[in-house]
Amino acid sequence: MGTCRTATDASVTMRLALHQSGEVATRAGRILLAERSLTAIGLIDKHPTEKDSRLEHADVLATYDCLITDDEHPESQIEAALGAEIDCVVWVDADGAHEDYGEHFAAAGLRLLTGCNLGSGIAPSLTAHEVADTSTVLDVTTAWTEPGTPRRRGEAIPFPDPIGSRWAEPRETASTDRAFVAKVGGEWAGAMARVTAATGSGVVTRIVGVADLAVHLEALALATGAMVVSSYPTGPSRPADLAEGYLSRALDAGLDVAAHTHHGG
Repeated sequence: MGTCRTATDASVTMRLALHQSGEVATRAGRILLAERSLTAIGLIDKHPTEKDSRLEHADVLATYDCLITDDEHPESQIEAALGAEIDCVVWVDADGAHEDYGEHFAAAGLRLLTGCNLGSGIAPSLTAHEVADTSTVLDVTTAWTEPGTPRRRGEAIPFPDPIGSRWAEPRETASTDRAFVAKVGGEWAGAMARVTAATGSGVVTRIVGVADLAVHLEALALATGAMVVSSYPTGPSRPADLAEGYLSRALDAGLDVAAHTHHGG
């Protein structure tokens, strides 16, 4: 049975099986190829077209440490990873996967990490990081973008440029109380955490955010999941369960975070 290792320890290596349903997984593979500890990426149902000795066709899943997929309906890939006794990293939230497969992964000593995307991975990890550094929290807001027609009213969210301030609508999540989604057109995407705290010098609001090409942020979120999955407990998890480690690894992989601090009520 393999165990997907993190890339922070040069003494370990990673052999990853990659299932590509779209551009997100393809770009995630390219991000992972920059990792020195990566020894192989096995492409599931595909043969390599790029000249890199670490790229190969995945013949036997059990020879890899974990399976990564951007499939929007990942059940067959989750089952394949479970059958091969390897960890599984899923891009989509995969509602219901934890209930359907979580106990099986836990019993086998394996990890199922779902929601490695902008809204469920990067955004709540930004929030968790800021909350962890704050002693007396007064208000917390988490927000991210999704493709769609921009709203003309709602909650005002200050994303970094080039997205800028946007109107957003509430979204219920498992990882944060006040979450909002802003619809945007075009190729850009972003996420933001806003934490207001009481300090000895008064009320302070800190805003941290990211903005980049949407497909790059989604790919980075998925690739980060592959890099850190071994740090999660066996069984089902989401990135925000170990937000500090997830965000730290995303930063190491190139996530660019902008920050702003406002003093006053």
